Amino acid sequence: MAYTVGIVGAAGYAGIEAARLVLNHPEFELKVVTSNADAGDKLSDQYPAFAGLTDLAFTTHDDPALLECDLAFLAVPHTAALAQVPRLLEAGVSVFDLSADYRLSDPAVYEAWYNAPHTSPELLAERAFGLPELFAQDLAQAAEKHAAGKATLVACAGCYPTATSLAAAPAVRAGWVAPDLPIVVDAISGVTGAGKGCTARTHYCGADENIEAYGVAKHRHTPEIEQILGAPGRVIFTPHLAPLKRGLLSTVYLPLAASAAEGFSTEQAVAAYQETYAQSAFVRVLPAGQMPKTSSVAGSNAAQVGLAYHAATHTLIAVGAIDNLCKGAAGQAVQCANIVFGLPETCGLPTAGLPV
Repeated sequence: MAYTVGIVGAAGYAGIEAARLVLNHPEFELKVVTSNADAGDKLSDQYPAFAGLTDLAFTTHDDPALLECDLAFLAVPHTAALAQVPRLLEAGVSVFDLSADYRLSDPAVYEAWYNAPHTSPELLAERAFGLPELFAQDLAQAAEKHAAGKATLVACAGCYPTATSLAAAPAVRAGWVAPDLPIVVDAISGVTGAGKGCTARTHYCGADENIEAYGVAKHRHTPEIEQILGAPGRVIFTPHLAPLKRGLLSTVYLPLAASAAEGFSTEQAVAAYQETYAQSAFVRVLPAGQMPKTSSVAGSNAAQVGLAYHAATHTLIAVGAIDNLCKGAAGQAVQCANIVFGLPETCGLPTAGLPV
C-alpha cells in the first residue's frame, strides 16, 4: 500500500518539483496539493507538464485532508511552516519541511536572522536535520521513531547550505581546516532559487545577461552553513544570481591548518573525499583536475564535488554543484522521506543529470 502524501505550497517552484517526484514515486501517492492563490485550479492547468498524469486540483493550506495523509512536504516561505507543523504532527502526519523554520537549532539565532519569533521552539530538540550524507544519525533516529508509530519532523537543509556543506564538511570534519580563520563561500544560483514571485531582480529583463551578488554579508543561509560546519562566526557567504532556471554552484575556500598543509595535495583530498562519500548514492567526487558543472546535475538529485589545492596559500578549494530544486529542495525532502519510511534511499529519485 502506497503512503499518502500532501504538498503544502505545491504551486511554487520547489512545491511543483516535489509534485513531479511524488507522481513518479512507486511508493508515494499524491493526495493533496495546496495553494491559497490557485485553489480550485487543476495542477495540470497551472503546469501542463502534468496533463494526463493527474486530475488533482489545488486546495487551500487549511485543507483538512492534509491531516489524513501519511506525510506532508511543506514548500512554503519561512514563518508559514510554523503555523502548519504542530497541527500536522499532532494529527500523526510526518512532516518534511523545506523552509528554514526548523533548521536552526537555536531559536534565538532564528529570530535574529529571520526577524520573527519562533512559536514552537520545543520541536527543535526533536527534529531531524535533513542532509542525509552528513546527518545520517539524525535520520536513522527519525526512522526508528516512525517505525514506532510516531510522527516525525525533518527540517531539510537549504540549497546553498547543501552544496556548500557537501563540498566543505569532509575537510572540516577531518581537522584539516584552520580553526581560527574565515571560510569564504562564493555561490551562484539559478533564478528558481528566488521563488515563483517576480521581483525587479528576478524579472526576465533584470536577470537575463546579468550576474550579480546579493544579500552580501547578511544572507540568511549563513548561520545554517556555520551550524552544519561547526564554524560559528567564521563563514563569509556571498550568493550570486545567474540567468539559469536550475542549478547551483558553490565554491568554498578552506584555509588549512599548518599541521594539515605539510605535504598536502589535491590527490590526497580527492581520495579522502571519495572514501567519505563511498556509500552515497548521490554525491560524486570528481577526479583531480575536474570540476563540477550545474548542467551535469540538472534535473537530478545528484551532487558533484570537485577539489583543488592552492599550495602557495595553503588553501583547499572545494566546489559543489547541485540542482537547487531537486537536491537543494524537493529531491532532498523525498530522499529524507525515503529513509524515514524505510524505503531505498534512491526510490523515485533521478540519480543522473540531463546529459544535454
